[in-house]
Amino acid sequence: MAKSSKIEVKGTEITILKDGEHDFISLTDMLKAKDGDFFISDWLRNRNTVEFLGIWESVYNPNFNYGEFATIKSQAGLNSYKISVKEWVEKTNAIGLKATAGRYGGTYGHADIAFEFGMWISAEFKIYLIKEFQRLKADENDRLKLEWNLQRTLAKVNYNIHTDAIKENLIPKELSKSQTSFVYANEADLLNVALFGITAKQWRDANTEAEGNIRDMATIEQLVVLSNLESINAVLIHQGVSQSERLIQLNKIAITQMKSLINRPNTIKRIK
Repeated sequence: MAKSSKIEVKGTEITILKDGEHDFISLTDMLKAKDGDFFISDWLRNRNTVEFLGIWESVYNPNFNYGEFATIKSQAGLNSYKISVKEWVEKTNAIGLKATAGRYGGTYGHADIAFEFGMWISAEFKIYLIKEFQRLKADENDRLKLEWNLQRTLAKVNYNIHTDAIKENLIPKELSKSQTSFVYANEADLLNVALFGITAKQWRDANTEAEGNIRDMATIEQLVVLSNLESINAVLIHQGVSQSERLIQLNKIAITQMKSLINRPNTIKRIK
């Protein structure tokens, strides 16, 4: 649905419809500023007008009907010749002029064409029309910049909220004394507890409908740390460190490494 706005030119209020990326100015409203009887059909029957419209359509309208345009052009300017905007659009597939009904009923012209029509009102009117139109566009641009800055600010806030949530959920929790004193016969589960805080079975019991296991659901950051923990754990085993002591050390290492990876996202991007 087209959006409307209004400008005032020399005391005359003029409606502007925005159709997609294009602005259409009400020629019907512009006529109110013209002294004496003057109709859009009078302007449209002029040969110079027809030539201008034909050139504009040839530049912007790939579906312009040049055959019908040639016929109209050959008759333009004759006393017996007369054509309405509706007929012009239907015969040539023109897109620069449109006749609308309803709330914003009337004849509208693309801004380029409306400026040309403004000259038929008066040279002064055309100049003020362009000035007011430019002011309107400047106001719209300022508003769009404000909206864009607001959206960017909100996006940044949402991003921080999101990343904070990720950090809170991904960074391993420091294990309790009861956890570190428990003996995990399975070394794989020792690593699971150090990084995820739970064993594989505890994860399965809590995620009965999930496909895969706890490591299948791990993030790339967690998998990187898990690989490091496996190497470190092997060294600690060779050193004869007890399982409970290894768990404490591995948990601390997991916390440190996860914080480091999350705070340096570009490192993970290179891995991905």
